Parts: sequence; C-alpha cells; structure tokens
Amino acid sequence: MSPRNYFSFTPLLPSPTCGTVEARSIVEPIRNIIKKKNGQIQFREAECVKIDATNKKVICHSNDDTVLGKTEIFLDYNYLVIATWAQVNTFNTSGVIGHCHFLKEVEDAQKIRRSVISCFEKADLPNNLVRITVVQFGDHILNMFGERVSTFAEHKFQRDGIKVKTECRVLGVSEKEIVVKVKSEGIVSSIPYGMVVWSAGTGTRHVIRNFMEQIGQSKRRFLATDEWLRVEGCDSVYALGDCATIHQRKVMEDISTIFSAADKDNSGTLTVKEFQDVIKDILVKYPQLELYLKNKHLRSAKDLLKDSQGNDMKEVAAQHGTYLARCFNHMEEYKTSPEGPLRFKESGRHQFRPFRYKHFGQFAPLGGEQTAAELPGDWVSMGHRSQWLWYSVYLSKQVTWHTRVLVVSDWTRRFIFGRDSSCI
Repeated sequence: MSPRNYFSFTPLLPSPTCGTVEARSIVEPIRNIIKKKNGQIQFREAECVKIDATNKKVICHSNDDTVLGKTEIFLDYNYLVIATWAQVNTFNTSGVIGHCHFLKEVEDAQKIRRSVISCFEKADLPNNLVRITVVQFGDHILNMFGERVSTFAEHKFQRDGIKVKTECRVLGVSEKEIVVKVKSEGIVSSIPYGMVVWSAGTGTRHVIRNFMEQIGQSKRRFLATDEWLRVEGCDSVYALGDCATIHQRKVMEDISTIFSAADKDNSGTLTVKEFQDVIKDILVKYPQLELYLKNKHLRSAKDLLKDSQGNDMKEVAAQHGTYLARCFNHMEEYKTSPEGPLRFKESGRHQFRPFRYKHFGQFAPLGGEQTAAELPGDWVSMGHRSQWLWYSVYLSKQVTWHTRVLVVSDWTRRFIFGRDSSCI
C-alpha cells in the first residue's frame, strides 16, 4: 500500500533539481518490480491514514476523489511492516511551509528545478545578480562528517563564491527575506532571497504519531523497535527506515540476568569456559560491545580475559528491508531451528539473529565534479576521484537495469551537451 505507484531512488533526488538526470530516470513503477518476484503480491495505490493496532486493521484512503469523496479501504493484517518516509521538520519556524522548498519527493525536485531556472533567468536581467548562501545552525557544514570533509567543503564553497553562514538560527521566512540570528553575537539580520530550500532534519508523520499514541510511545520522536525491528508494545508490527529507531538495550541493564544464565553451576562466579560459552550471544544481542572492543583495539571479547593494562549505532532502510525479507522467508524454518542468540530472561534461543547495521561509508557531492567520501577504515577521499567512485556506487544501487540505463544515458548526455535549462 502506497500513495504513489513507483519507487524513487532518493539519494539521486538532488540530480533532477540541477538537470544532471531526469526525474523519470530515478523512478521505477512498483508493478514492474512485482512482476519479477515470485509469490502472490498485491499493490494498491492508496494512502494509509490510520493504523488500528487493537483490531489489527489498516485504514486507507484512495488518491482520487469520487462523487462521494475519497474511497475508504479497510485491510486486516497478521503482520504489518511500516516503511513510511519521515516528513520535513520545520521546528515550527514561521513562514517555512508557505515559502520554502523541500526535497523529499520527486515532485519536490521538479519544483526546485523550475524555480532554479526561473531565478537564473531573472538574474540575467539588468541590475540583477546570482548569490548563493548556505545557512547552518551548527559551527560547520556537513557536521555528520569529520572535520577534514567539513573544512574541504567550506573552502570549496568559498572558492566557488558560495557564502556560508554558520552558527545562525532561522527565526522566520517571509515572502522576500529570511530572518536569522547569529548565536554567538545575538545579532538579528535578514537575507533577501529568490528561492529557499529547507533541509533541517526530519519529523514524524501524523499517521505514525497517532499510532505511537495508541501503543504508549507518545513521548518519543520516532517509532521505537527492538533489535528485530519489531515495534515495542506491538509484536505483530515491524518498522523500518527513517520513521523508526532501534531501542538498543544496554548490557548493564541486563547484566544480572546474563550472569545468572551464564553461571550454569550456580557457584556465584564465572569460569573461563562459562564466559566463553556466553560471550558470542552477548556480542550478537549487544553489537555496541563489539564496537567498543574495536575502539579499544581488542581483537575479540576473549581478549578481555587478558591483562588489560594500556587499554582503557537513505542505506539503513535498504538493510532493514533485506533483513525483514529474510526473516519472513525463513519464519517457519526457524521456528523449529532458531538461529538467534540465547534468551537470557527465558529458556531457549531467539528465532532470528537481531538486525545489525553495516556501515559502508557516506558521500557528499559538492558540485563541480567533486565529491567528499568517508569509507570504512577511516578512509577519507575528496575531489574528482571520489566523484567517479560516487558514480559507480550509486549506479550499482539502482533498483533495476532499466533505471541504470536511463541514469547512464542522462549522465552521458550531460557530459556531451551540457545541462538542459529549459523551464518545462
């Protein structure tokens, strides 16, 4: 069930805004994908407006109005997977919704492209000019990257004539200007604009917020799930993507239960053998412990038994989807032969291994055929070489060969003929 009959490859959404690729090149009809899959899969183009967790029902409205209004659809479920995108977070800033562009959907990219072209056409008239300003609340742009990448991006923007205003809070957006306040100085000023693109975090959609209130999660920002992506307080509902967050329990919260399960002879102490028998299950259920060991340069948990002198959590959703698909495909098999870690509070093992995110790095295209990349192993690359790496990675992540061919065709056409600046 989806309000749109296509999937869009969101990492390439900025590309249609500047004419690098066409919007149709990064979308694939859902029914084309379904035809290539085995099993009975049905798709309905409708928007979910309410989830009834008590009666296990989903209430949806069709996209098209009829004489009697929108068609209401009721669906019963045994298992429900929620994968809605989060909406833009405006932080209740005055004027943002009415005057700013967002970039969450393909339609947003098309609107931005038309506005960009319109601004450049106006700037070509006498007594007009082009000025690009980046307003950042923090002390650096790209603060999810390391300092090297942030500094490189700021210097490149400076060379390109792009003004970067850091430590600035947007107080409001009017029809012609943005009102900002410099945090360090307390000075309030205004910036005139032709168009504004707002990119300041994500918020929870109304349908998800309503569901969270039903299951006792009203005080959270996002849906909380366990390590198996099950929504806490609702075992038959799963959530993935940026509408949810995994509530990872801390080892110390369960340390007494873990100790009791490991102490098989009830001696009150753990032998080396008892510790080694339980440590694998601990690492699977609490992946943060393995990250800690790596930070402390310990090869494995067994190294904790040695002399410790000198030793003092748009890719996440894809991994969520792959994990859940595997769980559902092997559900019957693993009921009798569970693959998960030991249940420390109960007997037996968990049915599945918990979800574990694998970080493959991140990219930040900076324009001018330059990209900054941070890859596993603390490997950082910036410049033209990283741009070609970016091309190859995102081309390989396209959903089908159809979109791969279209994207390559658009890139090639742009290299040969330049960007299409027609305002259509």
